[in-house]
Amino acid sequence: MLATVLRSSGDLLADRRFGYAQAAYDEGDHAAAADLAKEVLELVPGFAPAHAMLGRARLAAGDHEGAITALRAALASEPEDALGVRIELAWLGAVPQEEAIGEAYVRTLFDEYAPRFDKHLVNNLAYRGPELIAAAARRACALRGRPFRFRRVFDLGCGTGLAGRALEGSFEHLEGVELSPKMLAKARKTHLYDALHEAELVRFLDGVELAAAHLVVAADVFVYLGSLEPAFRAARRALARDGLFCFSVQAHEGEGFGLGEDGRYSHGEPHLRRLAAETGFAVVLFERASTRQDRGKDVPGYVVVLEPAPQGRV
Repeated sequence: MLATVLRSSGDLLADRRFGYAQAAYDEGDHAAAADLAKEVLELVPGFAPAHAMLGRARLAAGDHEGAITALRAALASEPEDALGVRIELAWLGAVPQEEAIGEAYVRTLFDEYAPRFDKHLVNNLAYRGPELIAAAARRACALRGRPFRFRRVFDLGCGTGLAGRALEGSFEHLEGVELSPKMLAKARKTHLYDALHEAELVRFLDGVELAAAHLVVAADVFVYLGSLEPAFRAARRALARDGLFCFSVQAHEGEGFGLGEDGRYSHGEPHLRRLAAETGFAVVLFERASTRQDRGKDVPGYVVVLEPAPQGRV
């Protein structure tokens, strides 16, 4: 799912042509979409969505060099990349995979997604990430002989508050962190959160007091991060010595991590285990699980629970 960013170019005729280009692309007529995008650019040369449309149409038609040229033009027009063209450029080998997804893209994507987020996830994608994470945290507590109860919880990438609902009754204080203001507005309506922060998750965790949290959860969030080392280090810093770090990822069968055709990152088990050890964590649970479906099939993934390693406790 890539961001469309519906907005005006400032030229009524160009906007109309761009609408036709989008319709042609959606119908699979990539040649017409490319022609119409070029007509838009003749009228408004710096309109990034038209450059992106041209690039995507060329990519769909198999013209990789032409796609790279157009996508780079879109990125030059809007370097913050709310359109997410770095994803296609990464697929084409034109930018490193770890640079494919940026904050502006994620914010735009989920601002657009917010009105239909819960319904689409549950009904169309059979999403169950928060429930799986809550169940894993409960099992981890049982293994450690401790109650399933946490004083302070950080919900990273909280979205509309699905993880907060799954954990309801297990916390005294809950804080959500999210890039999308429209998602935060939905989360606020749950009345579960004591505080909500519009922030990037690593910067948020780095800004809280040392050992502030007793549970840190990230449900279906790390699919938008390539390198997880900064997030792991920040979570380790923020966790109390008896805290838990629970998250889900999509499974990568190769080394390290990869960027899939779905525009999401997947991470390998050896890579995650090594990263956990390097950042001061011990593994409590590491389980294969699918948090969602794609076209009716389960997407392979992992649900992981970590705790501060004894030798590295705060």
